[in-house]
Amino acid sequence: MGTSSGSSVAVPTRDEIFELLRAVIDPELGSDVVTLGMVPDVVISPPDSSGRVDIDVWVKLTIGGCPLRGQIKKDIESRIGLHPAVHNVRIEWGEMTSEERSEVMTKARWSARENAADTEVPQSTRILAIASGKGGVGKSSVTVNLAAALASQGFTVGVLDADIWGFSVPRLLGITDRLEAEPVEGSDKPKIIPNVLKVGAGELKVVSTGFLVEEDTALMWRGLMLTKAVEQFLRDVAWGEMDYLLIDMPPGTGDVQMGLARMLPRTDLIIVTTPSLAAQKVAARAADMARRSFLRVAGVIENMSSFTCDHGESYPLFGVGGGQVLADEIGVPLLGQVPLEPSVGAAGDLGVPVAMAPRGSVGFDGPAATVFHAIAQRIIDDVAPPVNMAGCSARMLAAVAAAFDNR
Repeated sequence: MGTSSGSSVAVPTRDEIFELLRAVIDPELGSDVVTLGMVPDVVISPPDSSGRVDIDVWVKLTIGGCPLRGQIKKDIESRIGLHPAVHNVRIEWGEMTSEERSEVMTKARWSARENAADTEVPQSTRILAIASGKGGVGKSSVTVNLAAALASQGFTVGVLDADIWGFSVPRLLGITDRLEAEPVEGSDKPKIIPNVLKVGAGELKVVSTGFLVEEDTALMWRGLMLTKAVEQFLRDVAWGEMDYLLIDMPPGTGDVQMGLARMLPRTDLIIVTTPSLAAQKVAARAADMARRSFLRVAGVIENMSSFTCDHGESYPLFGVGGGQVLADEIGVPLLGQVPLEPSVGAAGDLGVPVAMAPRGSVGFDGPAATVFHAIAQRIIDDVAPPVNMAGCSARMLAAVAAAFDNR
């Protein structure tokens, strides 16, 4: 590994670039682009005067007009771009020969049958960890409202309450049912069944330690036990098919965060902060942790922005501009500013987040609900689009599977 004379950042090796690319999943084939042989080569340019390099990546698609090409391009650029010494990523596209396509399909079928996944979270699920540098910024409220807003558009959304000590998702969603384990087809042991909540045309699948203990019980667990709890929720829960999985992270940069980065390296982080400068500085640590773990930070949400009273005057009770400052500092978009609105807290206490409040009820048309739905739409359209399973290699794989089964 080399370094330039003008920079202390090491130039990445080819092995390191390929390792980063293993976090890019072809969701239709259920494996990463390196294992599938979709990346025949990468070339690293000599470092420039600042010690940074350009990366050329050759990618072969099963079909040249694959509708997931844009998503794969974005994932490759964002993953390789996590390396601090990378200046630019260029992709050269190609199309597989019939022999290469046949080999890829064989690998995909073999992987699906013989290699059990490390977790029960499907490869096609978009994973968003809602994180913060400190407590008290409304991270859990943001998580459940975003989940509800996504589900209201017909998506199946998992909600994992990874804030093991400070679980609040059960109360915010008004769910009191205990988690139960049941036999599941294809598994040699029972799996935990998530609690399910219908939201419009979609649904939420919810898991929390709050469904295992009483609400006022103090969990006196240390780091290893916290990590094992999260691992169990990822490996022993029958999540089933999901479009999104939103993870309510504990505040800080400890064991749970590192365990998640290891088990779900394709996770994207959304950082929640308040407008105050102090909260923004602390939240920057969460972004730094993500990048040290080579996780993509997808954006920032500023919560508890200005309060607008009944006569229309706004009051910045927690300061001004912290969300935008943080977004600019770490180079990601500010996804939205959620106003400080009493109905958000009241709706959470009632177990009906404003983003899923019935039409005509308190909070349905309120400013906060409007912002949550706008952020959810931005996630769908740009930040983390749902996987389109309608085209490209998925149909080809289905045809190969049918032919294989017939023989």
